[in-house]
Amino acid sequence: MLNSKLLVSDADFFALDQPINPYYDDKPVDVARAKVDHANITNAFREAGIEIIQKPSPASSQDGVYTANWALVRGGKAVLARLPDARKTEENHAEKILREFGLEVIRVPEDWHFSGQGDALVCGDYLLAGSGYRSDPRASQFAAEKLGLKLVQVHAIPELDEKGFAKINASSGWPDSLFYDIDLAISVLRENLIAYCPAALDEVSRTKIANLPLEKIEVDYDEAVNGLGCNLVSTGETVIMSSKAPKLRREIEKHGLRVLTPDVRELNRGGGFIRCVSLWLS
Repeated sequence: MLNSKLLVSDADFFALDQPINPYYDDKPVDVARAKVDHANITNAFREAGIEIIQKPSPASSQDGVYTANWALVRGGKAVLARLPDARKTEENHAEKILREFGLEVIRVPEDWHFSGQGDALVCGDYLLAGSGYRSDPRASQFAAEKLGLKLVQVHAIPELDEKGFAKINASSGWPDSLFYDIDLAISVLRENLIAYCPAALDEVSRTKIANLPLEKIEVDYDEAVNGLGCNLVSTGETVIMSSKAPKLRREIEKHGLRVLTPDVRELNRGGGFIRCVSLWLS
């Protein structure tokens, strides 16, 4: 079963103080509602038959709820993330937790960005990895080699400023995109079935995905951005996904998968969603 065991944390310190992706806004944060969202998601995971392991988030990080970015885990190994400065304290926090599970923790070189599972999705023997925003291509190649996976490196379209130039995020200093992590553009439904948003990817990347020997569902751009439709978790039998992606839901159900749509209203404001709050351990 895909995602049979997931690591989650909590939304206790959820905040929007440092806007390190384009999804942030200036409205006050409702931490109580974020905690309800998190409980709704984890309850849906349990309903799908997933084993949940919960560990505290670090008090020093606004994004500690998004455990997907802590590492990429496969076969008893965990390739640890290299995160933006606003999330830097999560790295040692995650390493300690992952070592407690008996995993072999592997660090990428210090000058390489790597966003863990958020930007690197395992699909059978493939690693579908993003580049150019939160992950260095060298880090994706490093992770694929360490975990024995075939790398499929893709690049999402950038966010543009009013003059049509690619934006640099003012908080992180890194290039920005509405698909800064690839789990906002691609999702793994079964080992031979993915959903992806062609409009989120550049032409070369669209060709790479189209040529993969996998079944594919195409996702509407609006549902990918405004519904965060691709940011889902699938066991291969049940999909936990957004309630605001009805077209994608219909296509997923046509493939015989059951769908659960937990009520999430606040956590998405940090640019993360259902996939982001869970790290696949096994």
